[in-house]
Amino acid sequence: MKKITSTRKYLIEAIVLSLLLISTMALAETQAGTYYKQGESDAAKIPGYNVNDRGVISRNTTGLCWRTRDWTEENADCSCDPQAPKCQKPVEKVAAPTTPPAPITEPEKITFSADALFDFDKAVLKPQGKESLDDFANKLKNIKYDLIIAVGYADRIGSDDYNKQLSMRRAEAVKNYLVTANGISPDRIFTDGKGEANPVTGDSCVGTKKTKALIDCLAPDRRVEIEVAGTQEGNY
Repeated sequence: MKKITSTRKYLIEAIVLSLLLISTMALAETQAGTYYKQGESDAAKIPGYNVNDRGVISRNTTGLCWRTRDWTEENADCSCDPQAPKCQKPVEKVAAPTTPPAPITEPEKITFSADALFDFDKAVLKPQGKESLDDFANKLKNIKYDLIIAVGYADRIGSDDYNKQLSMRRAEAVKNYLVTANGISPDRIFTDGKGEANPVTGDSCVGTKKTKALIDCLAPDRRVEIEVAGTQEGNY
């Protein structure tokens, strides 16, 4: 009887010691902040999550990952918590398209031969002169311009006063045609007559009498220059 009692006593002491050991281990794990679910592998721990024996994060029946108390946004797993700040992709700002400014063109000077626009010693536009001005006006449709300057010139045959008036009449004839035939506002066209000034031929033509040879030689001096400044929008 005593032998049975002693055996029971030893069994009870062994059970108590086992329970104390288990409690001590559980307390130590709790103080260390480590929590595991059944079947968890110590060799495959993932910070902030419970893992199974295969090292895969454990999930509940709805597919959500099991977190531990040490879970933070910094150690979040993006497959479990894609909404975590570290898992968000920065939104790229798309710059609004900008329209490049139209190129500013320098003042452009176009020279028409007076003989192509008028007969010699005349200020009435010839048919081919009108065609040349029509072509010029069509090119203006691609330009935002502020002012057109038409300046007439004459050769040195004749008096200074006469040539001054002739060059002015030719410039006015060009303006009137651009206004009446091409619809350009007269306020945008400035005219001037320079007479014999700024000869192109210089001293290359000899003589003073109105001969055919001298008239032909001085042809480059008889001209109308048109200057336009503006913003080009198309091919000029």
